Amino acid sequence: MRKTRRNIAIIGNVWISALTFVVIGAAPASAQAQTSPQATADAKAAEQKARMAKPTPRLADHHPDLNGVWYQPLFFLGAGEQQGNTLKYVLKPDPDFVAAVKGPPPEYRPSYKPELVAKVAQYDKEQVKRDPAFYCKPPGVPRIGPPQKIVQTASEVIFLYSDTSGNYWRIIPTDGRPHRSDAESSYLGDAVGHWEGDTLVADVNNFNDDSWLADNGWFHSDALHVVERLTRRGDTILYEVTVEDPKVLTKPWVMQPRVLTPVAEPLDEAPPCVEKDSSNMMGLEHHGNPR
Repeated sequence: MRKTRRNIAIIGNVWISALTFVVIGAAPASAQAQTSPQATADAKAAEQKARMAKPTPRLADHHPDLNGVWYQPLFFLGAGEQQGNTLKYVLKPDPDFVAAVKGPPPEYRPSYKPELVAKVAQYDKEQVKRDPAFYCKPPGVPRIGPPQKIVQTASEVIFLYSDTSGNYWRIIPTDGRPHRSDAESSYLGDAVGHWEGDTLVADVNNFNDDSWLADNGWFHSDALHVVERLTRRGDTILYEVTVEDPKVLTKPWVMQPRVLTPVAEPLDEAPPCVEKDSSNMMGLEHHGNPR
């Protein structure tokens, strides 16, 4: 199970469309006929609800315990999950899940300024040449996705990642300090955190512009501002992200919430990153975000 889960985890956003075809195409017709998408969604929602109903572990400071290795089930976004530009939930959530999601509904894609739409389309068309993730550069935030391992102390929370482009960490102070004024801009930005009840809120700024929000040519500027919210509910963490970039977006982009579950497996070291060109695009070991 450990290797299987790892193999699933390393598949990046870049290859979701291709892997959707592979996964669906590989399933026997009889298996597809036996389990309807709605039945599968209902079963997963019931499992999710049971996990959320468990007692929430807490540390001595009474904050929820976020420590551990966390697994996010792989999901695919298709036309059935979209209603115009607004996302339906990939899994039909229970009422507690819906109540936990604050603000406007999630959207499938960020809303770019009209004068930049053609640029996004061009970047998407030329992704093999332009996507920084193809050249072993850090995926950035939010593309790197939720943390795969969390180490929590009274004054800071550390996010660890074993990404296909390398091993990464983010140190998020929670002791009330402000953003750094002496930090250079970076791929993962400068984060400070605080608690809102049972939710850890990470406010991230000071990004460079050398990463994408995801594939599809979704670039950003150095004005990028990201807010991540991690809420532990029983045996799950609800991960929510809002993206702002006033230089290129018309409004904040609310991403699809994700539900993480704990696993007992250790976090493996990422393999060396190897750049690929268009003649060997399906080498999945080299680039992208494992989410």
